[in-house]
Amino acid sequence: MNVPDIIIAIDGYSSTGKSSFAKLLASRLGFLYLDSGALYRGVTLFAVESGLIDADGRIALPALKDALSSLDLHFVSEADGSKLYMGGRCIEKEIRSLAISDKVSPVSALPFVREYVDGILREAGRRRRIVMDGRDIGTTVFPDAELKIFMTADPMVRAERRAAELRAKGDEVEIGEVLRNLQERDRIDSSREVSPLTQAPDAIVLDNSNMTFEDQMDWILDILQKRICSK
Repeated sequence: MNVPDIIIAIDGYSSTGKSSFAKLLASRLGFLYLDSGALYRGVTLFAVESGLIDADGRIALPALKDALSSLDLHFVSEADGSKLYMGGRCIEKEIRSLAISDKVSPVSALPFVREYVDGILREAGRRRRIVMDGRDIGTTVFPDAELKIFMTADPMVRAERRAAELRAKGDEVEIGEVLRNLQERDRIDSSREVSPLTQAPDAIVLDNSNMTFEDQMDWILDILQKRICSK
């Protein structure tokens, strides 16, 4: 399929498989994949390791805002895909832990954090031919993206997927704890004042509750053929 130089924005709820879907799609199309959620997790990890989030979840706002000016988060293309680095250190494993998941939504709701992340994403988007996933890619970061997808799935299905992912990494988790974490993240993401999680008016909904990755690939490739490549 000969796909033109476009931006594909994939938004939606956590644990709907946005990242896995976006990575596979980018690989199929020969596009660059960027994970905006990884950047928010990277900022959260930095804040935790720097002592800027206390045990009760309180964030040292002025200190974190000042620290972002020198924080170096960037993606590095490796054989198995792009990885997020903090300076010279790969932080892919640390940012996927439940401990970071519990803290990322309040951090990502901060306007100055969103401004920091959006700057990184927009700079990367200048090259186009990218697939990017997150919560506000099609509404705030790239509102003019040529193709926008909004992903959703049944909450329990999402919780089961997330629990399986964490257990595969050796983490012992309870499904109830994971479900509560997802529901709280949904609440925070959808109600924040700056760039809340919402479906763009021109986004196409993908409910993948009962779909395999191949089902999803067939669906998106059909969309691309009919809406993009046939123009």
